[in-house]
This record gives sequence, C-alpha cells and structure tokens, in this order.
Amino acid sequence: MAGTLVLNASYEPLCVVPTRRAVVLILAEKASVVEAAEDEYLHSATSAIQVPRVVRLNRYVRVPYRRQVPLTRRAVLARDAHHCVYCSVRADTVDHVVPRSRGGLNEWTNVVAACARCNHRKGDRLLAEIGWSLPRPPVQPSATVALVLAWAKRDPSWDRYLGYDPALSGLAASAS
Repeated sequence: MAGTLVLNASYEPLCVVPTRRAVVLILAEKASVVEAAEDEYLHSATSAIQVPRVVRLNRYVRVPYRRQVPLTRRAVLARDAHHCVYCSVRADTVDHVVPRSRGGLNEWTNVVAACARCNHRKGDRLLAEIGWSLPRPPVQPSATVALVLAWAKRDPSWDRYLGYDPALSGLAASAS
C-alpha cells in the first residue's frame, strides 16, 4: 500500500502517512478526501472506500518552523528525480558543481545528481573548462517538499500541492 499526502486546512503539505492512517483520519472525520484513486478500493464487511491519495485536515494544525533541509545524498537524488543533470540518464552519484578541491562548498546550491560516467568525466574540473553547463542552477528545496520527496514512492497526483514541476528535470521549487 502506498502513502497518502496530508495537507493542512490551508492546503499546505504537512507529511506523508500510510494509507491506513489516512483512512482512520477520514473515518474519524478529522480529514477530508481531496483526491482518491479512481479504481482502487479498500473493502470492509459492510462498505468500500476509495483509496485516498491526498487528504486535507479539517482543522488547521500549527507547524513549528522548519529551518533547513539536511544535505544528504538521498535528498539530492530525490530533488533531482534520480536523473543526471548533465545527460539525463539515471543518476547514482552526487557531484559538486564547483569541486571541493577548488573551494566549492558542500551546500545545496553546489551539489547535483550525476551518473557515474559524467561524474568521472567531469572529475575536479569546472564546467566552463570542459564546455558543460547546467540546464538550471541547483536550489535548496523547502523543508516540506523535501520531506515529501524523500518518501519512497511519490504519487504524481501530489505534484500540484507540493509546487513540484516534473518539467524542471526533478528540481523542486525553492519557495515554501
């Protein structure tokens, strides 16, 4: 069973919960279904309910301020949708745009997902030295989007609630 995106009463994404938890929220009238799977149902002895993909809490929940998203390999790969920013094939490594040996920092705006071949070819050189360029600069994802993008199986129906545009080669929006 996949997860369900939970939105605050203001439609701000909060977290992803197991489908079972989302159904409990709906049955307890703490949440309402925003989007459901058209052809998937959960059955009980007396009823059937569509599998919720996105639910919205009926009451607003105050969320503590989230500072920064920790920079991890998994988070960078999720931000870039596991695609190499240089050649668009499946990425399995992380590359520093400005190599650390050349003074580059280990921060969101300097780290991108790359396939092993491109990462090896680039080595410790600058992009200008080898004639490469980035389609768009890397950005730090918002804390909420990063939380949801780290979920193992992201449902495409979540994208409009996350401000996530798959046309941007997997880079998440930086505004929260």
